Amino acid sequence: MERTLCIVKPDGVSKNLIGEVVGRFEKGGLSVVALKMLHMSKKAAEGFYAVHRERPFFSSLTDLMSSGPCVVMVLKGEGAISKARDIMGATNPEDAAPGTLRKDFATDVEKNIVHGSDAPEAAAFEISYFFSSLERF
Repeated sequence: MERTLCIVKPDGVSKNLIGEVVGRFEKGGLSVVALKMLHMSKKAAEGFYAVHRERPFFSSLTDLMSSGPCVVMVLKGEGAISKARDIMGATNPEDAAPGTLRKDFATDVEKNIVHGSDAPEAAAFEISYFFSSLERF
């Protein structure tokens, strides 16, 4: 069983979409095995997105991610990474398929409701960034 990390970003939390996001992942065959709400500091957001430090969107992304509470969760299931990404839709909501979270709820490429791991190595880092081994099942 594969595990992945997903985040309901501050824009998703402020739109009261936590239940909708979790529900779509569960309906898509994924199980939530860890979940918590937190408010990242700018420094914590910069650490989490360090892989994008040299990208032009780094500052605005970390500003968004530290602007309010978010919900971080570990999802488990067969092909969890690709399944979660299919449920989320393309990063740019204009390119996202109908019925995906980003097509249905995102404002733009940054305020796109959710974050999800894109590879097993990323998932391992991201899960351990937010959850200790005692917090995961």
